[in-house]
Amino acid sequence: MTVIPPAATDRAPAKKPPGGPPSVVLRALLRNKLAVLALAVLALLLVAALFAPLIAPYDPNTQDLLIRLRPPAWQDGGTGAHLLGTDQLGRDMLSRVIHGARVSLLVGAGAALLAGVIGTAVGLAAGYFGGWADRTLMRLADVQLAFPSLLLALAVVGFLGSGLWLVVLVLGFTGWVSYARVVRSEVMSLRTRDFITEARAIGVTDVTIMRRHLLPNVMAPLATIGTLHVAAAIVAEASLSYLGLGVPKETVTWGAMLADGQLYLGTSWWVAVFPGIALMLTSLAINITGDALRDVADPKAYRR
Repeated sequence: MTVIPPAATDRAPAKKPPGGPPSVVLRALLRNKLAVLALAVLALLLVAALFAPLIAPYDPNTQDLLIRLRPPAWQDGGTGAHLLGTDQLGRDMLSRVIHGARVSLLVGAGAALLAGVIGTAVGLAAGYFGGWADRTLMRLADVQLAFPSLLLALAVVGFLGSGLWLVVLVLGFTGWVSYARVVRSEVMSLRTRDFITEARAIGVTDVTIMRRHLLPNVMAPLATIGTLHVAAAIVAEASLSYLGLGVPKETVTWGAMLADGQLYLGTSWWVAVFPGIALMLTSLAINITGDALRDVADPKAYRR
């Protein structure tokens, strides 16, 4: 009789993750010129968010009513001291747009990370164990889907009050269902594969199987969903801030800037247009990156 050494429980064969080796995935991603441009935009935004106090020419909340509603530098009446002009309180628009990137990226990344952790745990448990666990967790997901995410976020923030981390928590807890459904589907197709059966046969625990053999195989779709969820969370945060229910008013956000500038669209368009452009470019760049990751995760995309 063949004796299996104790260490064998840690050496169960793992399925090669979809998407190919990292170098192949990277080359496939770099072949997409639009994705490279989107990544460049995101890198620029990340640098601006991380080093906003050093890059921004002024404090974003410094007011000077003597220079209120100054146009951008290239228009008549504009000045090089304020390249994108000033708002209704004389605050520098360029500085405010730069600082607004910090909140948007923090909320987007934080909400996507929280939703991803919750959704992945739920999807792994539902797909692997099946039975009553699957039915219970998926009915919970159905209940979550019955409430529109933005309306639920509005209700919670309106009841508990505004706050940066509260917005992150609300958007994270309302966005986990898409992760759970995708992970559950992937795990259900993997749990009957030979490498999972062999791992069970040699005594590998369920937690180890999910952590070492199933989780790596769902990372490709998770990356795509997470990327797209970042954009959705950024837009949701801007919507809450536009309605005055997001982060506190003293914190610079693109949504609040849009709300402030809507009254001046006919006379001072730059007050609303520049934060709107920043929000649009950020969401567009993230969505393009997510689409590129989805294409790369398809093996047909890199077998050329």
